[in-house]
Amino acid sequence: MGIKGMKDEEFKDNEALELLKETGGNVLLTTIDDVINWGRKGSLWPLTFATSCCGIEMMATGAPRHDFARFGMEVYRASPRQADVIVVAGTIVNKMAPVLKRLYDQMSEPKYVVAMGACAISGGPFFLNSYSVIKGVEHVIPVDVYIPGCPPRPEALLYGMLQLQRKIETENIKSRRERSAKNDVK
Repeated sequence: MGIKGMKDEEFKDNEALELLKETGGNVLLTTIDDVINWGRKGSLWPLTFATSCCGIEMMATGAPRHDFARFGMEVYRASPRQADVIVVAGTIVNKMAPVLKRLYDQMSEPKYVVAMGACAISGGPFFLNSYSVIKGVEHVIPVDVYIPGCPPRPEALLYGMLQLQRKIETENIKSRRERSAKNDVK
């Protein structure tokens, strides 16, 4: 059976992910965490939130040439109740911020956020000359993975989603509980 995803040696930041792993855990809980994380990382269902040109690149990632499905990120969902990761692709304006926050709140735990493109990360070229553009989606909801570019290529989105899968692999019961409590405070 072939390897699904990239080999660890091909990533450039293995040291950062090793720091996220906690050692010295209970054998039973560690095994349960491994099984849960394996299931979660292999079945990510993204919620689309595309407001501008990054949405076209996001659609291309789901097309046959790049094929999200081979990495366990099946079909983009239209309902937040069926999704566990939201891909924010494009400019976020003040009028859309409450809608984005509501969609995020409707997602079940654990939920993840991917900011795709310069506009979602920092407001892009529109932030300086517009009063209505939000300077980054992290001012509305917490972000797990940033994918730079204007717009980023489909390969960059795939790489970012693989990084999210690697981050999910490092979670444990305690870190999921802390993350959920931190997200409820905001």
